[in-house]
Amino acid sequence: MKYFIYVVLFLLIPIAALGSNGTTVPYTVNGQSYEGYYISPSDGAPFVLLIHDWDGLTDYEIKRAHMLSDLGYAVFALDLFGAGIRPTEVKDKRQHTGELYKDREKMRALMKGALETARKKGADIENAVAFGYCFGGAAVLELARSGANLKGFATFHGGLKTPQGQDYSKTRSKILVMHGTADKAITMDQFAGLAQELEAAGVDHELITYGGARHAFTVFGGSRYQEAADKKSWQRFTQFLENTLKK
Repeated sequence: MKYFIYVVLFLLIPIAALGSNGTTVPYTVNGQSYEGYYISPSDGAPFVLLIHDWDGLTDYEIKRAHMLSDLGYAVFALDLFGAGIRPTEVKDKRQHTGELYKDREKMRALMKGALETARKKGADIENAVAFGYCFGGAAVLELARSGANLKGFATFHGGLKTPQGQDYSKTRSKILVMHGTADKAITMDQFAGLAQELEAAGVDHELITYGGARHAFTVFGGSRYQEAADKKSWQRFTQFLENTLKK
């Protein structure tokens, strides 16, 4: 209950009050405009790339970025949809995510462009982990399959299917997947299938399920939010960062 109260109070804090060192970052990739968010507690802090859900970069990701900054990490919350595009209707969310699911090369280019933007802001992208939520989790696994030279990849209730023609043969680093056993959008069959793929490819991995947790179990205030799974998965993720990145 204390954790839930903390979360509710945290959500009521205006973003501007969370810290003066966080900033909106306009940037371009292949001539298109995007708008991310960067925060760093100090020069040379270990770096985390945060990839948003299907509603775009919102206050939720920014609050998570501040939570990580408080733990000593620099964070760049990227934008995969475009400056000012933050869909609220399901049909629009499906449109924007669907376009990127159909154009995996564009998705990869956007993530690569975001990493370069973060580097220009002072982030140490050689000492980095990428993580994401839901759609962002699927994007993280796309980044892992691309052979990106990061130290780790983590997903919260993310998409787990591997597109036809892809595999994990180029994946360089370990993968952490945190999933809800009661997730009906991303099934346990998909979860097991990913485990088999990673094992076959020899990728260092850890896949965890949380009993009773449904899709989007980490989303504060959401109808499917589950405090226990959120708290446990966040604790495991921060341990993953501590064990993976140099401080």
